[in-house]
Amino acid sequence: MDWVSVGKRIRRQREFLGYTREALAEKLDVSPKFCSDIELGVKGMSVPTLCKLSSILGLSTDFILFGKSADTSENPLFEMLKQCPDDKKIFLEEIIKLYLLAVK
Repeated sequence: MDWVSVGKRIRRQREFLGYTREALAEKLDVSPKFCSDIELGVKGMSVPTLCKLSSILGLSTDFILFGKSADTSENPLFEMLKQCPDDKKIFLEEIIKLYLLAVK
C-alpha cells in the first residue's frame, strides 16, 4: 500500500473543501497529529476511519486507497463538465467548493 499517495489524495481533497487539518481530525474523531501522520503517509488507518474519510471528503474508498474511481462517463454531471471550456473550469471549481461548504 502506498500510504504517501493515499495521504496526498486526502490532503488535496481536505484543502479543496477548505478544512483545516484540525477540523478534519475533529470530524474523524482522531487527533490532529494522527491526521497529519495519515496525510504524510507515516501511518495507515482503520477501515472505520477510511469509511469516515470517504463520507467527509466525498471520495470513494477506491479513490482514496488506489487513486482510481468508478467509470464516470455515464454520469450527466461529468458529461456537462467535459463540455466546459478549460479556461472556465476554475469558476466551476469555486462554485462547487462554495456549494459543498454551504451544505455541510
